[in-house]
Amino acid sequence: MSEKKPKSLQDLLDATPDLVSYFYNDTHSPHAMATPGAAPLPPEFTNWRDEQRAWRESVLLFDQSYHMPETFLRGPDAQKLLSDLGINSFENFTPLRAKQYFCCNHRGYVIGECVLQLLDDGTYELISGTYVQNWVEYNARAGGYDVTLERDPPFAENPRGRRMYHLQLEGPFARDVFAEAIEGEMPDIPFFRMAKVKIAGSDVYVLRHGMAGHLGVELSGPFAELDRVRMRLLEVGAKYGIRRSGTKAQYSALGESGWFGYPVPAVYTDPELADYRKWLPADSWEGRTQLGGSLVLPSIEQYYVTPWDLGADKLLKFDHDFIGREALQEMAKRTDHRKKVTLVWNEEDVARVYASLMGPDLPFKYMELPKSSYSFHQHDEVRNERGDIVGFSKFVGYTVNEAKFLSIAIVAPEAAAPGTQVILTWGEPNGGSRKPMVERHRQTTIRATVAPNPYAKAAQQQKNAALMKAAAV
Repeated sequence: MSEKKPKSLQDLLDATPDLVSYFYNDTHSPHAMATPGAAPLPPEFTNWRDEQRAWRESVLLFDQSYHMPETFLRGPDAQKLLSDLGINSFENFTPLRAKQYFCCNHRGYVIGECVLQLLDDGTYELISGTYVQNWVEYNARAGGYDVTLERDPPFAENPRGRRMYHLQLEGPFARDVFAEAIEGEMPDIPFFRMAKVKIAGSDVYVLRHGMAGHLGVELSGPFAELDRVRMRLLEVGAKYGIRRSGTKAQYSALGESGWFGYPVPAVYTDPELADYRKWLPADSWEGRTQLGGSLVLPSIEQYYVTPWDLGADKLLKFDHDFIGREALQEMAKRTDHRKKVTLVWNEEDVARVYASLMGPDLPFKYMELPKSSYSFHQHDEVRNERGDIVGFSKFVGYTVNEAKFLSIAIVAPEAAAPGTQVILTWGEPNGGSRKPMVERHRQTTIRATVAPNPYAKAAQQQKNAALMKAAAV
């Protein structure tokens, strides 16, 4: 007689004595980032090197219409619900505005984040961030809020019913392509603000946004009009050398932009979230969380992060009541918050990893190009030169624009100054885990230099402008 399968996340936790080991060895990533090809986009339209160069030298068209989940929220209590859950202020949040939206648990640790847009018809659109979208849906239903809520899963789970497309233009000529593609005058759109334009006869929402270091635009509209709008952008962009981004280039942009996507959701241990865990299915993203890398911690809560770890403390406002407020007020008194940084990997050490493929011994962990992360939640230990663990590295990949391997890391304040030398452990202990994408390998160390986050100068300037704008919203 087969064992009864767990129905809820809480059932799964009750049946799993070692949650870290389970997530480290026995789950498959729920996100297309870890398995390119889950969406109907090729890994490369031309080659990922030229596609990366396009966001620095010409213009690149990202198609984000397939992998991002969305939630659409309407009703009298919609903003109250979001305010009750989010660390962000909603003062002056009017239609055609957007913000990076963060939710924390009662202890002040991050559950998730997403981009939140307020459309001109009063609809709140939550883009990407399944963890936070699950949290919003649960509270909408359990809290008695007067709202209507519609979920739009990624294409792999919902190939016939996607509601909105999302395209993004990045690069020094992104503005030129956009200006020529639209009908009428070029609108003046402040950073992280929205407007409506027409492209090829279609109404299009425009978010002044950027992911790869330039002040690009994100375009969205009804999914049925995707082909028409995309063809117009490619037609106009031809003279500017436009390229389309495959999944390899798209997911490798994190190294330059510095975005720390999808932290481990802080939902597994908070006693006040017991009912939430009973509501979440066992096969939810939270139940399929995947860990990997050299940093194996004793308990799942040691992987949790705070808004300060992610550089999101500038978005934290205590002008409203929300879940986690009291804990975050206490955290705000501390002076030892970890910092998000970029690590620039030592070229000789990287070359040594590749050279091991040619030797007689078991090679070091392979470094895939251009994205070298091999689990959804990558955590590689980072030590100082004395050998003390000072943090962890998450995303890692190669950028042809910088000709370097870069990773996004969270480190202790004493290790966060640019120029600090650290040592990263590459590969998993004991020859690797049971994850199918992890081959048998040896661990090794990689020297790295701490650098600003984001790394690219253009991205740094963009981030500073975005934070100044966001703080004012």
